[in-house]
Formats: sequence, C-alpha cells, structure tokens
Amino acid sequence: MYKTVFEITKMDCPSEENLIRMKLDDIANIAHLDFDIPNRKLTVYHHDLTDVIETSILELNLGGKKISTVLSNQTSFTESANQKKLLWWVLTINVMFFIIEMMTGVISKSMGLVADSLDMLADSFVYGISLLAVGGTMIRKKRIAKLAGYFQIVLALIGFLEVVRRFLGSEQLPQFSTMIIVSILALFANGLCLIILQKSKSKDEAHMKASMIFTSNDIIINLGVILAGILVNWLNSNKPDLIIGTIVFVLVIQGAFRILKLSK
Repeated sequence: MYKTVFEITKMDCPSEENLIRMKLDDIANIAHLDFDIPNRKLTVYHHDLTDVIETSILELNLGGKKISTVLSNQTSFTESANQKKLLWWVLTINVMFFIIEMMTGVISKSMGLVADSLDMLADSFVYGISLLAVGGTMIRKKRIAKLAGYFQIVLALIGFLEVVRRFLGSEQLPQFSTMIIVSILALFANGLCLIILQKSKSKDEAHMKASMIFTSNDIIINLGVILAGILVNWLNSNKPDLIIGTIVFVLVIQGAFRILKLSK
C-alpha cells in the first residue's frame, strides 16, 4: 500500500472535496481518500504507483500538487455511515438558500444576492451529483455533470447580461438592508454546512477549527455581499452591488467548468 499526499490550494470547502471524490472514484487501485480541508491537503492510499491519480487531480485545476509518496502499513479504513445523510442535509440547506437569495435578490434588485444564490446552486449541483451518482454508472455521472455544468453557465451568462444592462442604465438602488441581512443568514448557513460535513471525519476536533470556516470561498463571498450592501448605502450607488455580482458570476462559471471536467 502506498500513501501519496497532495496539496490542493483551491480546496476551500467540501464542494471541492466532492468534486475530487467524483473525479477519482473510477480509479480502481485507490483504497481510501483522506481530506484535510483546513490545511488543503489530500492523502490518497492506493495499491499501485500510477500517474493517473495525479493527472486526474491536475485536470480539475484546483491547484493540486503532489507532495510525497511513501509506503504505508495501513490496510483498514473507517468511513462514516452517515456520510450520505449528511450530504442530503447540506444539499437541502444549499437549495433552500439558493431559493431565498434568488427571491430576495430579485425583489431587492441586488445582483450580489442573485449571484450568490447561483454560487449556492453550484454547490447544490456538486452535492446532488455526488448523491445521484452513488451506485450508478460512470456514464450516468458524466451525463448529470454535463447537464449541471452547462445549466450553471447559462444562468451565469444571463446574470452577466443583467449586470451590463444595469451598469449602462439608471436602475433603482438595491435594498442594502436586505443584502446585509440575507448575506449574514447565508454566512451562517455556509458555516453550518462545513460543520455538518466535518462531523463525518475521524478527527473530532477538525470541525472546530476556525481556519476551516473562514478560508472558504463561500464565506468570503458572503462577506463581500455584506460589504457591498454597506457601500451601496454609504456611496448611494448600485456600483458596489454590480461589482460583487460580477466577481461571483466569474466564480460560478469557473465552478461550472470544473463540473464539466467530470463529464469528460
């Protein structure tokens, strides 16, 4: 048995973990995957030396880099029996906040909230693909990933067009108070998702690490929308909201391309 450690610099939250799991699940010689999200490390236990694992990780463009490969005496691993149940919980939370942020974003005229709702939807796709592909064929997983990726890109492009229209027009100011309140709720929801998923790990203290929560892109996006709401009120301008919306739409499209890589 070999143990190979990878550094994944862009593995900020469990959605990236699930992308990696789905990418590697058809490699037969992998015995176990151990994810350390706070330190952005992945340890792969495998039976044969192969470049396929490293190539697959690099293809996701998550900043993967092999650190070391050594022989390991470990032959047994424990997996949480509740992992599927926990995935359903975080999927439900993400879908719920996608709906909440999309509705409040439209009502409050905030592109930041609309864009963040699509980021929630992107995570929902990842968790959903993980669950729907369990026990299914590789062809099924690839079809689901392709559909989800293209749908996500279409929504993000529609959002870009709306941002351009609002930049060129004279739109009513978004409701800054709604932006701030809903983003604070989404902040707690993202933190809850991370804590729920980390409870499935064997390291009892892992989910208590503040570094795990506050290095997540999702949390940073929530804080960005909160800041944009403050600036909208302070500057009496919708530009901060449009700027944060644009940034998040870019991140959503990047995530969509990562999902599409699973369909190849």
